[in-house]
Order: sequence, then C-alpha cells, then structure tokens
Amino acid sequence: MTIACFERVSAAQYARDMQFADFLPVEEIPLPCRATEGSAGYDFVCPAEVIMEPGQQALVATGIRVRMEPGWVLINCPRSSLGRKHGIRLANTVGVIDSDYYFADNEGHVLVMLVNGGDHTVTLRKGERFCQGIFLPHGLAEEEEVTARRSGGFGSTGK
Repeated sequence: MTIACFERVSAAQYARDMQFADFLPVEEIPLPCRATEGSAGYDFVCPAEVIMEPGQQALVATGIRVRMEPGWVLINCPRSSLGRKHGIRLANTVGVIDSDYYFADNEGHVLVMLVNGGDHTVTLRKGERFCQGIFLPHGLAEEEEVTARRSGGFGSTGK
C-alpha cells in the first residue's frame, strides 16, 4: 500500500532555509529511501557538512517534502548509531510531520533540529544518512470539528 511520495522543495525555498555554506544543490539530494526491504525507516541524507560542539544545536534543512494521505504521519528520528555513538538527538525529541504540512508556506520543507548531547565534537558529513522517517497511521479522538488550516512551517501550530 503506497501512502506517500517524497519530493524536493524548490531551489528558492531550500536556499532560504539552508544555514550552512557548503551544501548539495537541491536537485542532487537523493530522495529518502529504505536501506533494506525490511527497513521501516526512510533514510534522509545530510545535505551539508554539519559540525556540532557538545550542547550545540543545528537546524538541518533536508531539501525534502512529503505528500501523504490523510490519516498518516511521518515520524522523524535520528539514526540510532548517531545517538548511541555520539549523543545526537532531536531537540524536540520526536519530529512529527503532519499530512497537511505539505501545504505549509515553506512548501512543507522537512527541517531537522539536532542537538549534540555528547561530550565531543560531532561532524555529520555531506551525503551521510543522518535521520530516518517512519510512516504511521493515526486515529482521531471524538472532538468538535476542526476547521483551522495550516499556513506556517516548522513549529507553526504552537503559536
């Protein structure tokens, strides 16, 4: 069952969000894919060299957006080896990419906020797999009708 499709954001949006000097052109960023047929996670490639000192955060603009069916969510996590070996984690603990994020003002650009929780400098290399997204179905609770529409990007619904 296919429920989603990865795409690249526009070059203009990517340039607005990218915070590093030496980065892959958006058209050269590979779309997320699974490493093996049994993998649940779709690996995202780091589009720039990212150097993080202990305690430092880094916002990585992936160049990727995802169109998915309603009722699904993409959960983004760092690759387990980065956490185990280096203490790298997401600053927001879990990245939740909602299905309507695709329509946000920032084109649904998947941004990943990392933090170095370890005791040494960590370098993520350009082209290295650094995080993975897992699609999960989600249900709805009984509630009043929700009619709000998303407009902003990263963290916008908390305003």
